[in-house]
Amino acid sequence: MRSIWNGSISFGLVSIPVKLMNATENHSISFRQIHLCDGGRIRYRKVCELDEEEVPASETVKAYEDADGTVIPVTDEDLASLPLPTARTIEIEGFVPASAVDPLQLDSAYYLSANGVPAAKPYALLREALRRSGKVAVAKYALRGRERLGMLRVVDDVIAMHGLLWPDEIRAPEGVAPDSDVRVRDAELDLADALMNTLGDADLETLHDDYREAVEELVAAKAAGEPVTEEAAEEPEGKVLDLMAALESSVRAAKESQGEDGEVADVHHIGSGRSGGPKQSGAASQGAPAKKAAPKKAAAGRASAGKAAAKEPAGKQAGKKPTAEKAPTKKPAAKKAPTKKSTAKKSTAKKSATKATAKPAAKTARGARKRTSA
Repeated sequence: MRSIWNGSISFGLVSIPVKLMNATENHSISFRQIHLCDGGRIRYRKVCELDEEEVPASETVKAYEDADGTVIPVTDEDLASLPLPTARTIEIEGFVPASAVDPLQLDSAYYLSANGVPAAKPYALLREALRRSGKVAVAKYALRGRERLGMLRVVDDVIAMHGLLWPDEIRAPEGVAPDSDVRVRDAELDLADALMNTLGDADLETLHDDYREAVEELVAAKAAGEPVTEEAAEEPEGKVLDLMAALESSVRAAKESQGEDGEVADVHHIGSGRSGGPKQSGAASQGAPAKKAAPKKAAAGRASAGKAAAKEPAGKQAGKKPTAEKAPTKKPAAKKAPTKKSTAKKSTAKKSATKATAKPAAKTARGARKRTSA
């Protein structure tokens, strides 16, 4: 890097020779003005308004114009005679936390490099003292003919200096804030927080100047004689009338851009089953028509159905709803089926009885059923 200023840092009685270098660079595309018909350069010349003659730089001096229009010449010799103790010195005035410096004051940025081998040790001392304290140094320095305010901080292993605007150069934001009667609802704040969380942190390393790239492509295309395609400009969306809708749409769009599901789930109330509710199962939906058709069957059909139901196991009969509703129309013989099951369960439940006693009891029960049916 090429240094633009040589001097020293005054840190108490310690003097650190340093070089000042620009820490930033401008990547904007530079244009020149030309005469369109022949491509000739258009240059600006310093011409005196009185005699309309071009004035060379050796005859050009500074001047101050007073409020009443009076012009007062000020030469370089006049300025050089003024006391400027910071002409070649960065004078540290004190140390403050970095948060005490308003970002509005930040101006140009520079790197400070140790000028020579003897300056390495005091340079490293100041750097490590700033790093350990977590503070920044506030200093005065002179550059390009005027005294300025600066802030020294550590960037990696280098001391960087930011030019600061003087406090009286910061304008008060009077009349800039919106009306005080504006009210923000909690629901709007919640959506704004959700949008901020969805967008996440900004990766400054990935940001770039899209317009500069477009200008470079335009220049390259014109230099190669290629046709320039005009891209359609996006239509402005106009005023936002519904802030909540705009916030919801923004959150949805941010989620979709990040590959998340941006759909808003539809909420349906649970129905009573008669309309809009969940569908009935196949067994239940088929059971209703069976109940209506049962009275239309012939007597022989009902008798055969009753006999078939009596022969089936008890577990299968319990699972059939039509059988349970036809129970009142069955013959007396069909009603005795539960008695057999009940007697069998009772005889099995008696753990204290022996097998010899259980068998005669079962025979007696069978005999009683034969007499009853007879």
